[in-house]
Amino acid sequence: MYYYLLFLLILLPFLAFSGWASAKVNSTYAAFDKVRNRSCMTGYDTATRLMRNRGVNGISVNRVDGRLTDHYNPVKGQVNLSMSTYGSASVASVAVAAHEIGHVMQKEKGYFPYKIRRALVPITNIGSRLALPVMIVGVLFDLLLWQTSGLPYGEWMVYIGIGMYGLSSLFMLVTLPVEYNASRRAKKMLVEDGILAPDEVPAASKVLNAAALTYVASLCISLVYFLRFLVIALSFLRRRD
Repeated sequence: MYYYLLFLLILLPFLAFSGWASAKVNSTYAAFDKVRNRSCMTGYDTATRLMRNRGVNGISVNRVDGRLTDHYNPVKGQVNLSMSTYGSASVASVAVAAHEIGHVMQKEKGYFPYKIRRALVPITNIGSRLALPVMIVGVLFDLLLWQTSGLPYGEWMVYIGIGMYGLSSLFMLVTLPVEYNASRRAKKMLVEDGILAPDEVPAASKVLNAAALTYVASLCISLVYFLRFLVIALSFLRRRD
């Protein structure tokens, strides 16, 4: 009980930080979505120009539903811009569109952290879905069999679940440098291609930095849960001893 209360006390500030980060990115985007960039380039214009000027071919720029649902799909070769970004000529829109092209350029240039993140995607997708169910089944299995057979089947299932969740935490850890690097590339490209003037870049930076905070918050929460699961694993080891 003591460890669980301590876990909650540690987790609650990070949950609050996550909520604040989410509100921050929405309010920052909304503020600078009202500021029209002087080049009058839309998110779509920005994405296509940045790729064309860098000789990138075979990547389509599409519009998807939602707000701030922008993402790059390297498997399908698609840069998907949200409704709020695609046709808007605001500073916020071109910043977000350029960020996604930053990911395109990471793939084109063979940026190493990006390669690691891509390699982890299929493993993480499976692990994040199965980690908690495997751990729960493991605990229940252990409670049923420990006293009768003495064989720690459930214990090993818990360890497997922790390993799966650990991969998810690793993915989030690798994501941070990838996202910050994409934002740095975005700001540089926007100025190089004349889409934003140097005095407009600070506004774009505020939008991109606010978005990055959501990844920081997700990583913090993931690490807190991972540490909690490690405590569970240690309790199994102490009991076995």
